[in-house]
Amino acid sequence: MIYWFTGQPAHGKTILANMLKEKMPDAFRIDGDEMRELFTNKDYTINGRVVNVGTAQKIAHYLNNQGHDVIVSLVAPYVDQREDFKTLIGDQMIEFYVHTSEPRERDHFKAIAYVPPITDYVDIDTTDDTPEESFTKILKNI
Repeated sequence: MIYWFTGQPAHGKTILANMLKEKMPDAFRIDGDEMRELFTNKDYTINGRVVNVGTAQKIAHYLNNQGHDVIVSLVAPYVDQREDFKTLIGDQMIEFYVHTSEPRERDHFKAIAYVPPITDYVDIDTTDDTPEESFTKILKNI
């Protein structure tokens, strides 16, 4: 199974993905910031973002095909790229849309082109919830 956390920077994706990883120690973790460091992709243009997300998708798909659980936390701003991947993966993926309406410390990294999911996702609003409360919503959906 692929557990994909998407949303703007600093809205709680990595925290929640790490909490899930604690519950699933054998799962593989893919994080957007770590990927950019590993592959030295500092390109935040449309093409750079598409390449970064595409790389994460390929790794997640490969690991899932090998029978592993994969936990991904990545802005992945382009809804069409995420929707195409969900279609490819089918029922082997759960998308968590992590968002908030309050200002966060990394709002200056906001992905202007980000479009929220359209279909088949779990809504996780972290505005008023602690990470533990948000995580409870995740556990109910896996």
